[in-house]
Amino acid sequence: MATLTEAPPPLTPTAPEKKPPRKRGRLVPYWLLLPGILWLLVFFALPMIYQASTSVQTGSLEEGYKVTWHFATYWDALSEYYPQFLRSVLYAGSATILCLILGYPLAYLIAFRAGRWKNLIMILVIAPFFTSFLIRTLAWKTILADGGPVVGALNTLHVLDVTSWLGMTSGDRVLATPLAVVCGLTYNFLPFMVLPLYTSLERIDGRLHEAAGDLYAKPITTFRKVTFPLSMPGVVSGTLLTFIPAAGDYVNADLLGSTDTRMVGNVIQTQFLRILDYPTAAALSFILMAAILVMVTVYIRRSGTEDLV
Repeated sequence: MATLTEAPPPLTPTAPEKKPPRKRGRLVPYWLLLPGILWLLVFFALPMIYQASTSVQTGSLEEGYKVTWHFATYWDALSEYYPQFLRSVLYAGSATILCLILGYPLAYLIAFRAGRWKNLIMILVIAPFFTSFLIRTLAWKTILADGGPVVGALNTLHVLDVTSWLGMTSGDRVLATPLAVVCGLTYNFLPFMVLPLYTSLERIDGRLHEAAGDLYAKPITTFRKVTFPLSMPGVVSGTLLTFIPAAGDYVNADLLGSTDTRMVGNVIQTQFLRILDYPTAAALSFILMAAILVMVTVYIRRSGTEDLV
């Protein structure tokens, strides 16, 4: 009598063993980063180290400079040129606030109301970059000339009387005054404010505005509770991109200002290129960089956007 035997279980395919990734494949990301690292090393790290060593040197151009670890240069530079530091912070801060006031409505218009004109307006915002920074500043020197239409209109509106009382203008002129320097900074760095604001506003979902309207929120309430908080990354980025280069700028103060409106950038330029006092110039550069770094860090933490650091 034949006996029944159980059929053998079906063979299940075994998964192939995973081979460990090749060492060469794991190094690919680092090889891709190598050009950028070399660029930063050659054009940023090495010049910074050289300037740091220059700031603690003593000597003269004829005798040569030697590293003597003379850190007193920092204190001497700060105690002598602190008015220019304060003036730089004041001018750059004023220009940043003006750029935010002018740039936010423009960025809002481009993001939500421009429609088919969006690309054209964006081109107009970027168009100044196709012209030299120096030429744009010289154009403002012509616009703000004493006999120009701007001065005539301000005199007619008696605006110069108010600004003269505030110390922004002198008499009946605008050129060679703090107002001219702030106007030049505002114009030249306005695109740096508009572009981050536009990028941040464009990412906001329009349905959030509709939901706020469905909840009977007024437009001003929607802006205060929805739009502006969601655009804070753009506000922070725009203010940083505006304030940092404006604080170190010297072209606007040189062409649109006077000896009474010199900023720390003008002092550094003079020390490097005219007086040839390299240790003082290097020390001023590091003081400016450290001051901006501290202010930026505090500002970012106060604004609640630590992820941008």
